Amino acid sequence: MNNSQAENGFLERFFNIKKHGSTKRQEVIGGVTTFLTMAYIIFVNPSILGEAGMDKGALFTVTCVAALIGTLLAALWARVPFAMAPGMGLNAFFTYALVLGRGLPWETALGIVFISGITFILLTVLGVREKIVNAIPLSLRLATSAGIGLFITFIGFKNMGLVVSNPATLVGLGHLGTPTIIALLGLIFIVVLEVMKVRGGILIGIIVMTIVGMAMGEVALPSEIVSLPPSMAPIAFKLDIMSALDLAFIAPIFSFMFVDLFDSVGTIVACSYEAKMVDKKGNIPKIGRILEADSLATVIGSVLGTSTTTTYIESASGIAQGARTGLASVVTAALFAIALLFAPLVTIVPAFATAPALVMVGIYMFKNIKDIEFSDLVEGAPAFLTIILMPLTYSISNGLTFGFLSYLIIALCSGQVKRISKVMWVIGLLSAVNLYIAALA
Repeated sequence: MNNSQAENGFLERFFNIKKHGSTKRQEVIGGVTTFLTMAYIIFVNPSILGEAGMDKGALFTVTCVAALIGTLLAALWARVPFAMAPGMGLNAFFTYALVLGRGLPWETALGIVFISGITFILLTVLGVREKIVNAIPLSLRLATSAGIGLFITFIGFKNMGLVVSNPATLVGLGHLGTPTIIALLGLIFIVVLEVMKVRGGILIGIIVMTIVGMAMGEVALPSEIVSLPPSMAPIAFKLDIMSALDLAFIAPIFSFMFVDLFDSVGTIVACSYEAKMVDKKGNIPKIGRILEADSLATVIGSVLGTSTTTTYIESASGIAQGARTGLASVVTAALFAIALLFAPLVTIVPAFATAPALVMVGIYMFKNIKDIEFSDLVEGAPAFLTIILMPLTYSISNGLTFGFLSYLIIALCSGQVKRISKVMWVIGLLSAVNLYIAALA
């Protein structure tokens, strides 16, 4: 038996490729497709977290490494075709709500992410992570995604200069200069690519806008194309866990926990159905290992220097191309490793080129609002408050707090207390503590 045959035999035995109705070719194509659809995070995450005062070069390296490690955990531990990377929305919460909003050092914010990650692990090991998600009404779960979508869309418009502060009306229309026009045209370009189902449409849009920016003199040309990745030293292992243990940070910790709970479980369920990884009873046999990988990736990411790492819904694009096993995730992880060599190209990408990506992701997160039953005001009103208060208060945790509390109060006062689960009462108590602490701040 030659080396090639031995390797093929190992891959077959480890991933059970044929058993899952797949082939190595399908797995490779699926892994490449997933990478292309989520590679925009390599540009966007450093752009967002960089505003928190973190070194953008180091952030590029950490983003790739966190995605590499998280995706390998999904590949080798859970053996599923899922990819992981620093989550959108959660990185915005890190920068705009905690660091810029509350004035926290980014080191403390990383400590908060670490603690939330440890909490994820404990909840997963104890088997209560899914129970918490199921205890929260579907309307509020959908509203959380939609509210984060509006939040990061608002940030996207701000970064492209379309929306600016106005002392009379709080916000107003910005100056339509060259960067803003490039960004608006880029947004339309990305939407068209997505409509045409072009793989990696968001990534292509970012690249095209950067090239146009170079042609217009808005972006400096890179001195080189390929180089060793920047050091992670400026941000790696700099998290401040002791400061993050302050009682005042209980709300941000639970906000990270709640959002990642909804995001990861929702993504895992959706992708598992797509990959036919659900049994006849509707159970997902591998969900325990997937959640363990997701939790551990968050802890590792915070130590390296990035916000919450989570399972990406873009994994569905690779699954649609035939990916069924962890081999596809190995391919995706390998491409993140290769991307580490192209730091000079990534670090010149301007904010106006990544801003439309935020808007596009916001659109995708907002689309499930159609499934909220607004005619049932017991759930519709709290859902609306959750959605609208996230962007208006510039805080995901504020939106969650008012959504949870209003649901409990409305259900209680309207004589529909039976709709409230025991776990939901606990969540409401934590929300009340958050509101009290915020009032004292």
